[in-house]
Amino acid sequence: MIIGTLGGIILILAIVSYRYASKVNKGNTSQLKKDQKAALKKKSRKIRLAAHCMVVVSILLVFIAILPSLSNKYDMDTLNYNVPIEVTTDRDYGQGHSEMPIQYEMKIPTSGMHSPHDLKFGFYEEKPTNELLVHNLEHGDIVIYYRPDANATVKDAVDYLSHFTKAGSGVLAVPSNDIPEGKEVVLTAWTKTMALTVYDEKQAGTFIYQYINQGPEKIPPNIRLGGGTM
Repeated sequence: MIIGTLGGIILILAIVSYRYASKVNKGNTSQLKKDQKAALKKKSRKIRLAAHCMVVVSILLVFIAILPSLSNKYDMDTLNYNVPIEVTTDRDYGQGHSEMPIQYEMKIPTSGMHSPHDLKFGFYEEKPTNELLVHNLEHGDIVIYYRPDANATVKDAVDYLSHFTKAGSGVLAVPSNDIPEGKEVVLTAWTKTMALTVYDEKQAGTFIYQYINQGPEKIPPNIRLGGGTM
């Protein structure tokens, strides 16, 4: 707060300096002697240079002031709401790889045979195949399913959550027509499902905090690099 205020003060001083330099420059008229003109021109340049420096310093101070808030925006600890959640533990259907289409036992699968390829973390407007999504679950990712016709508030909320990561795992938000009737969103991890009648920030955050990076195959973050690397 103090650093940001200081940056604002310095910026104001820079603006005042620019105006003063402009005033000095205007005083450089043809009525003045050559040495007086040179002196005024030199003074104006020095003031402008000082103003330039103050602008740079003010920008750096403001950036330093907001940097902590930017770095903490997607801090996993902010999702540790620790509220009660109802989570279903699903049957583990294995974790083999196949390039062929898979017929899953569950409409929203949380385990089973899957593609050898995975997806980048983030928000999706079109649903990827289950084979790819299950591979992400295997690596400890969280997949949030939202209805294609969800309102902007829900879409913005799950989009926000799709930026969180932990170690080599992340979050994906994808549309789905397989969400059970009467439910707004479904959150999944490996063999875990939580269906919410109405999206709830604290329950969604608690689920992510508890189950992210808990898949059977953990990949180091320097290898996964945001998913889509396997």
